[in-house]
Amino acid sequence: MAGTLYLVATPIGNLEDMTFRAIRTLKEVDLIAAEDTRNSIKLLNHFEIHTPMTSYHEYNKIEKAYVLIEEMKKGKDIALITDAGTPGISDPGEDLVRLCYENGVKVTSLPGACACVTALTLSGLSTRRFCFEAFLPSDKKEKQEVLEELKDETRTIIIYEAPHRLVRTLKELLETLGDRRMTVLRELTKKHETAFATTFSRALAFYQEQEPKGECVLVIEGKSRQELKEEAAASWEEISIEEHMEIYEKKGMSRKDAMKQVAKDRGVSKRDIYSYLMK
Repeated sequence: MAGTLYLVATPIGNLEDMTFRAIRTLKEVDLIAAEDTRNSIKLLNHFEIHTPMTSYHEYNKIEKAYVLIEEMKKGKDIALITDAGTPGISDPGEDLVRLCYENGVKVTSLPGACACVTALTLSGLSTRRFCFEAFLPSDKKEKQEVLEELKDETRTIIIYEAPHRLVRTLKELLETLGDRRMTVLRELTKKHETAFATTFSRALAFYQEQEPKGECVLVIEGKSRQELKEEAAASWEEISIEEHMEIYEKKGMSRKDAMKQVAKDRGVSKRDIYSYLMK
């Protein structure tokens, strides 16, 4: 009988966040695949877990995945852990999961610590709808493309950032997205955890004076739907109502339907458009 891949969440700072189920699973599996065995051995030693470990990281994720899959096909159970948090979230675990499914290997996930969810709940911003961007791309062009996509994002945005890049990233966010409400979260679950509810401009001014320390999670307010509507309406004001009408009539709309659509685009009533055209 084939084995199972267990995705085991580990603490993001506070060892007391390790679950009973995670400890039991790590003790019972045949092998633990760890992002950094040197880092993970401290966790295993703390909880007296003596299961053998092997490395699984960004630079061996495909070739090693097939090795692990072959072991599971032979009946071994393997646990995947990351340096901190839930495997598969912004790490190579996603590739191993995909390849397991492609090769008929069972996968299960043990819930636990996850920095993006912890930060979101601490942010004081809307939690109903959100998007997770992890770390922004290192490539300058690709990063700008992502930022441009985020300009009109209405959901709360979550971004990871290293302390030495925080000021630069805040500048880029301010320049591209405009000033927004945000919360900077540092050292989550640790002794010196902070949640700084602020704006891009205020956060930038603060961290230009005070060097940031510790890994950061940026939780950013999405653009309001009302603001999007106002921007869309304002963009139509660059052309005349007659030109606006002509756009829809050329698409085959009746004059009546074109007036209705023009009114909607401009955020006014159909009567206003009719009155203007009848002058």
